[in-house]
Amino acid sequence: ALQIFDAFKPRLHDSNSKVNQLALEAMHKMVPLLKDNLSPVINMLIPAIVDNNLNSKNPGIYAAATNVIQALCQHLDSSLLLQPLCTKAQFLNGKAKQDLTEKLA
Repeated sequence: ALQIFDAFKPRLHDSNSKVNQLALEAMHKMVPLLKDNLSPVINMLIPAIVDNNLNSKNPGIYAAATNVIQALCQHLDSSLLLQPLCTKAQFLNGKAKQDLTEKLA
């Protein structure tokens, strides 16, 4: 799984907005299937999902990123998410910080 996500991760913040959005939408579909099996890559995935995407002015990218975070919260053990989400929330600003803080609460 690690090799797959090493290759997939750059697509989550691709400079081409269509590629970026499709990667986020694919990730949204993968989360319920992989669940806690994502634990080895969660520390790599959270920044890739959150960085730029939660503050994106592109409504499709923002919605897709929000959906992935929601799916992670629904399908993964919260103890796996707490540290990486807290770490990201400390360094975000704007809407992304607000969104992530609400998820943590």
